[in-house]
Amino acid sequence: MNPVRLAVVTAGLSVPSSTRLLADRLTESVRRQLAATERTVEVDVLELRQLAVDIAKHHVTGFPAPAVRDALEAVTRADGLIAVTPVFSASYSGLFKSFVDVIDRDALVGKPVLVAATGGTARHSLALEYAMRPLFAHLRAVVAPTAVFAAPEDWGSAGDTRTAALAGRVDRAAAELAELMVRHQQVAEPDGDDEVVPFEEQLAALGGTP
Repeated sequence: MNPVRLAVVTAGLSVPSSTRLLADRLTESVRRQLAATERTVEVDVLELRQLAVDIAKHHVTGFPAPAVRDALEAVTRADGLIAVTPVFSASYSGLFKSFVDVIDRDALVGKPVLVAATGGTARHSLALEYAMRPLFAHLRAVVAPTAVFAAPEDWGSAGDTRTAALAGRVDRAAAELAELMVRHQQVAEPDGDDEVVPFEEQLAALGGTP
């Protein structure tokens, strides 16, 4: 059984970053969900902060630097994508959108995507529904039903009710993505034991003439 491939795009700017922390929690939960089905997962974490200059150059020149090319290939070959952005000016960040804009327009067709975001106030959580979800729907991706937003108050101490609520949302979203990823891999890599019937035999079985 081939490993399931997961690409994680995180657009946090600071170090440490709550955006990266949320991405890591989602990734670990997806790992656990897949491990429960005896599947392994290969993860590519794409820290956009490290690619910012090369992404800008790609927009100007039309040619990706090696690091950007590797990131785009990781997204294209993945069975699923976790996309996490900080919310700036009530929407996804400019860096996040700049990266999405250099992804091939057909690379995300049918690909499972979990959208998530961080922000300074819970009031920004709707950006997931009016900005992030429509963006990936436009790219014809399959967006997991549960989106995850983390505000400052969600990062409480152990046992805090808000922290527990975040953990629940993370696990629910991860379970949805894991299921979608397994289905995506099964479609992309059909069982090799399936018999391929030549066209002539199919036609003959229908009463036609080869």
